[in-house]
Amino acid sequence: MSLFRSEDMALCQLFLQSEAAYSCVSELGELGLLQFRDLNPDVNAFQRKFVNEVRRCDEMERKLRYLEKEIRKDGIPMLDTGENPEAPQPREMIDLEATFEKLENELREVNQNAEALKRNYLELTELKHILRKTQVFFDEQEGGSSATESMTRALIPDDSIARQAAGPVQLGFVAGVILRERIPPFERMLWRACRGNVFLRQAEIETPLEDPATSDQVHKSVFIIFFQGDQLKSRVKKICEGFRATLYPCPEAPSDRREMAMGVMTRIEDLNTVLNQTQDHRHRVLAAAAKNITNWFIKVRKIKAIYHTLNLFNLDVTQKCLIAECWVPTEDLEQIQLALRRGTERSGSSVPPILNRMDTLENPPTYNKTNKFTSGFQHLVDAYGVASYREANPGMYNEIKFLSFLTLILLTAPYTIITFPFLFAVMFGDLGHGILMASFAAYLVIKERTLGAKKIQSDVWNIFFGGRYIILLMGLFSMYTGMMYNDVFSKSLNIFGSNWRNNYDESTLMNSKALQLDPNSTAYFKYPYPFGLDPIWQVAENKIIFLNSYKMKISIIFGVFHMLFGVLLSLWNHVYFRDRLAIMCEFIPQIIFMCFLFLYMVLLMFIKWVNYSADTIDVKAGPYCAPSILITFINMVLFKSSKNPDVCDDWMYAGQGFLQKLLVVIALLCVPVMLLAKPIMIMRARKQHQPLMNAGHTNNAAENGDAGYQLDDSMQQVQPVPAHHDEEEDITEIFIHQGIHTIEYVLGSVSHTASYLRLWALSLAHAQLSEVLWNMVLRNGLTWTDWTGGIVLWAIFGFWAMLTVSILVLMEGLSAFLHTLRLHWVEFQSKFYHGLGYSFTPFSFKTILDQAATNAEE
Repeated sequence: MSLFRSEDMALCQLFLQSEAAYSCVSELGELGLLQFRDLNPDVNAFQRKFVNEVRRCDEMERKLRYLEKEIRKDGIPMLDTGENPEAPQPREMIDLEATFEKLENELREVNQNAEALKRNYLELTELKHILRKTQVFFDEQEGGSSATESMTRALIPDDSIARQAAGPVQLGFVAGVILRERIPPFERMLWRACRGNVFLRQAEIETPLEDPATSDQVHKSVFIIFFQGDQLKSRVKKICEGFRATLYPCPEAPSDRREMAMGVMTRIEDLNTVLNQTQDHRHRVLAAAAKNITNWFIKVRKIKAIYHTLNLFNLDVTQKCLIAECWVPTEDLEQIQLALRRGTERSGSSVPPILNRMDTLENPPTYNKTNKFTSGFQHLVDAYGVASYREANPGMYNEIKFLSFLTLILLTAPYTIITFPFLFAVMFGDLGHGILMASFAAYLVIKERTLGAKKIQSDVWNIFFGGRYIILLMGLFSMYTGMMYNDVFSKSLNIFGSNWRNNYDESTLMNSKALQLDPNSTAYFKYPYPFGLDPIWQVAENKIIFLNSYKMKISIIFGVFHMLFGVLLSLWNHVYFRDRLAIMCEFIPQIIFMCFLFLYMVLLMFIKWVNYSADTIDVKAGPYCAPSILITFINMVLFKSSKNPDVCDDWMYAGQGFLQKLLVVIALLCVPVMLLAKPIMIMRARKQHQPLMNAGHTNNAAENGDAGYQLDDSMQQVQPVPAHHDEEEDITEIFIHQGIHTIEYVLGSVSHTASYLRLWALSLAHAQLSEVLWNMVLRNGLTWTDWTGGIVLWAIFGFWAMLTVSILVLMEGLSAFLHTLRLHWVEFQSKFYHGLGYSFTPFSFKTILDQAATNAEE
C-alpha cells in the first residue's frame, strides 16, 4: 500500500555512547533517513553543549569563504571532482583549523604587502604624470615670458600704478591629482573661496589608474594652482584636502624636475618587479587552495551539521550517553541499524547503540519517496498542501523502475501523473504544438545529466528543467488529443479520407457558397470516422457549432468522472482508517448525491447519442426531436415536464419522468443526512460511551470532528492523534463544521461541474487563436507565385513561428497549465484530500550541501 500512500513512520528513541555519537550521526547524515526532534527547546542556542564546536565550524567556514572570494577574484578555476568526502573525525578539526589559519594569514599578509606596493606604485605613477603634465606651465611661453610671469599678469591687473605698487611679486603653487568627476565643483570652490585670486590649470590622465584598496579602475586629472601669499596657500590646501585631492612636491627648477622624474621612473621599474613577484606568489597560494577548497567546504559543513544535530540531543545524568528522538520510516529500520553499527565501529566504541520504538499520540510527518520522474508531480500536489499522514495522495511517489510503459500506466492511471497531462491536453489539443512541447521536453530529458551539471542559475530555466517530465507528458498527451481533434496548426490531416460525399456538380459547388451535406443521404458512408474528427469539418461553415457541442459535452463527462473518482478515494481513506461513521454519514450520501444528479446527466448524454440519429426516417428518433440535455436537467431539478413538439415524445425512454423525480428526491434527502447524521451519532456516542472520549482517532476523523468510536486499538498505532486533539471538541463546533462541509460539497458539486467547462472554453479558444494566426500571418506568404514568394514566405514563416512559440505554446500552455492545476487542487482534491500534514525533513548531508551551494551561488 505504500505505492499510493506515504511511508509508515515510527517515533524512535536513540541511545548513543558519547564517544560514538559523532560517528553515528555522521553515518546517519550520509543515509538521510532520520528526522531528529529538538529535546532542548527551552535551552538557548548559546548554552548548548556543542556550541563551541559550532563556533569553530563557523570560523572555518568564514575563512573558506574568504579564500573562495580571493580565488574568484583572480579567476582561478576551483576543482570539483564530484567527490563526497566523509565527515572528518573531531581530532582532525585541529589540523583543518591550522591549515585554514595558515592560508588566511599568508594570504592576508600577501594582500597587505601587495596593497602597500600598489599604493606606492600609484603615488609614483601620479607623480610621474604631474611632472609630465605640468611641464608646460614652467616652460617659457609665447613672448619669451616665463610661466610665473604669465600667472603674475593673470593675478595682478594690467595697470602701471598697480604694478609699481605691487613691486616684485613671488607666486606660490601646489600640484596634485584629483578624481576627474570632481574637477568642476573643485574649480568652483576655489574661485568662490579665494575670490578669483588663484589660477588653476588641469590636464586629464589618459590611462585609468588602479585603486589599491578596491582594485577598481579610476580616472584622474593632474592640476596645478598658482596663488599669492601664505593665507591663500592655507586656504587652497584645505580645499584640496576637502576634495580628497592628493598633493605632491613639484620643484620649479627644470633640472630638479628632470632629476626627480628619472628617480621616479627607476623606482617604478623596481616596484613593477616586486609587484609581479608578489602576484606570482599570491597566485600560487590560491591555486593550491583552489584544488581542495570544494572538499574543505564539504567537510566543514558536514562537521557543522553533525554538531548542530548533537545539540538537539539530551545528556543523561552520567554525561556518558546521548539520548535522541527521531522519526524513522519503518521500512528503513534495518538500514539505520547498519549505519549505527558502522558508526560505532569507526569510533572504536564497544557499546552498541540502542534504537527503541516509542508509542506516541503525535502526528508523524509525511514521507513520500520520489524519483526524478515522479518528483515534479508530487511537488504540484504538495504546493496545495502536504498530505495528512497516510491519507491517499493524488501524486505517485514510490521508487518505480521503468519495467514497461504498460506497467507504468496501469499503476498510475488514476492519479495526477496521468490525469494532469490529460486534462491539460484536452485544453491544449494540437498535434503541431504538442510536437514542439514534447520535443523541447525530450531534449531536456535526454541531456538532463549535462544540463544539470551546469547548474544554471535562472529561475525560469530551473522551473522548466525541474518539470521536464511533466512537460514531456503534457506534450505527448497534447499530440494524442490533437489527433483526436484532427488539429495541426489549425489544419487537419486527411489520412483516412473523408466519410462525407457530395452529390453536387462542379458548377454548383463553385457558384454556391452555402451548401449543406445531408447526413441522411444514401451517398454517404454509414460508419464513424476511424480516428478523430473527419477532416471535412475543417472547411465546414458550421465547424464552430459542431465543436462547441462536442467539446462541451466531453468536458462535462470528464469532469463528472474525475470528481466521482475523488469521492471514491475518500471511501478508500475511510476504509483504511476504519472510519465507519464517515462511510455511513458522509461517503454514501455524497456518492448518491453526485450519481443521482450529475452522473445521471452524463448518462442522458449517452442515451441521446444512442437514441437519436440523422440516418433514420423516423422523425421521433431524428435530430429534430433530440432534446437539450441542459434543459432536461434543469426541468428535472425543478420537477417540470419537458415540452416537446407534438410529433416528438416527451421523454427519451419509458418511465423517465418518474425516475427523474425519484432521483432528485433521494438526492435532496441526502443533504440533511450529510448535515445532521454524523454530529447526532457523535452526540449519542458520547452519552453512551463516556469513557471512550479520550480515545485516539484518525487524522480524518479529527479534522471532521469525529471522535473515532469505530476504531479498534490496533488502528490507534497506525494513525495516532495529535496532542492538541486530546480535548473533546464541543458539539456545537461539530455541527458548525459539518454544516460548512455539507454546504461546500453540495454547492461545490454544481460549481465544480460547471468549472470543468473551462476544458471546452480553452480548447475552443486555442484552436481559434491558432486559426487566426494562420489566416492573418502565414496565409499571406502563400499568395506569392513568382520567385520573390520564396523570400517573402521565409520572412513571414519566421514571424509566424515566433508568434506560434511565444503565444500559442508558451502563453497558451501556461494558461492551460494553471487551469489544469486549479481543476486538480479544487475540483478533484477537495473531495478526499485534506493536506494538513507536514513534510518529513530528514537529517541529510546531501540536502544540506545542496542548499548551501545554492545560497553561495545566489
